[in-house]
Amino acid sequence: MFFAPFLTLALASAAVASPNKRTDSLSVELSAAADSFNSVTDLVLTATVSNNGAESIKVLKYGTILDGDLPTRSFTVTRDDKEVDFTGIKISVSLEDADESAYVTIPAGESVAVTHDVSALFDFAAAGKGAFTFTPVTTFQSAPSDEKVAARSQLTAIEAAATPITISITGDVAKVEMLSRRATDICTTASRKSFIDASYTEAKSLASIASSYVTSRGSSDSLYRAYWGSTATSRVTSILNAVANENSSSRTLSCVDTFNACSSGVIAYTVIATTNIYYCSIFFNEVATSNLCSGTSVASRNVRGGTTLHELTHATSGTDDVTYGCSADQALSDSNKIRNADNFNCFTTQVYANTRC
Repeated sequence: MFFAPFLTLALASAAVASPNKRTDSLSVELSAAADSFNSVTDLVLTATVSNNGAESIKVLKYGTILDGDLPTRSFTVTRDDKEVDFTGIKISVSLEDADESAYVTIPAGESVAVTHDVSALFDFAAAGKGAFTFTPVTTFQSAPSDEKVAARSQLTAIEAAATPITISITGDVAKVEMLSRRATDICTTASRKSFIDASYTEAKSLASIASSYVTSRGSSDSLYRAYWGSTATSRVTSILNAVANENSSSRTLSCVDTFNACSSGVIAYTVIATTNIYYCSIFFNEVATSNLCSGTSVASRNVRGGTTLHELTHATSGTDDVTYGCSADQALSDSNKIRNADNFNCFTTQVYANTRC
């Protein structure tokens, strides 16, 4: 498992159908070498995902317990029923650029086991020693096993069965320190620095335009209802305004893959411990916001300002990645819509397309 400050999962170019469809085909079992450890650094969990169905299942591994390489959120951890803060990473992914290494295929009747070193992924120090319950993230994005990666445009969210595991840490829960640097664009490649700076400006502009739209149109607007349901407008505008007014002096924007997280299909990532944002090479193929008026669609989700806005909602408001794709965003429950970063990406770019093109 990756050791360092960690990342946020968001998928670009994906239309996810039927979020959280329950399946009996997949089951998840957790195990550890013991039920008690003296130090959190000794804690390694094994997640075994079994295919109980009659057909092979192919799933995107990012942001699931099938990914033992990137430090994305594979578990929810609680102590005395209080959630332990996640300090890992959240990543943006382009499915069009992801190769087969981004997926795991589990044949019918077989299992895949992945080990996870979680010592640097959660703030055990703040929680203190004691009994920790680990609940695996059991939502998987499945793809047709015979579909070519280049043509894959639709995933189906399925929910697997799982049982939590409780492990005691009796001694050392020392926190792994995360790096922090000044919140400026530290990219030294002139063209990429300029590209990031432009995306940052566009992200703030998208947020401002969308906030004004919500304020003027209100909660009865059809586009607002599609992305936010009956959520109070103040909750939406507060997150949009946090991006529009972002002026942190402790957040990095970088084209340097400091944490070696730019694997297949990864566009960008936010380090949760520091809220620093790092951009991968794929990001620099994205387009300016103005292209929404001539050549790109909201559904393509390849607008550079939308990507940076997505990451900034993680950084400034703690949004999460519930599902991906504009259609899937609209299908979420109201409680999930407001916490899903992709809703802000799709909504703000659609507002721009509707009002500025």
